[in-house]
Amino acid sequence: MSGESRGQKGKVVTIDRNKSRAIVEGVNIIKKHVKPSATNPQGSIEEREAAVHLSNIMLLVNDAVTRIGRRENAEGKLVRYAKKTGEEIK
Repeated sequence: MSGESRGQKGKVVTIDRNKSRAIVEGVNIIKKHVKPSATNPQGSIEEREAAVHLSNIMLLVNDAVTRIGRRENAEGKLVRYAKKTGEEIK
């Protein structure tokens, strides 16, 4: 939602609930310097995804960015729904 990666789309790979951060595929790419080792005697500079705060992530439903709400369905169970379209999210 904000920062250099604003507007980019990707699949959430991991979520760290303790730090409120997530790693999203192809978003927030950083360069990591790797020290030389026996398998990699030259060392290198790798590009990898860095964590993004959960407040900067929104859900895509039918290619539309939407907020999420919770409500009871017909069976009385709590389900998530897209606030923009009103449809249930599985």
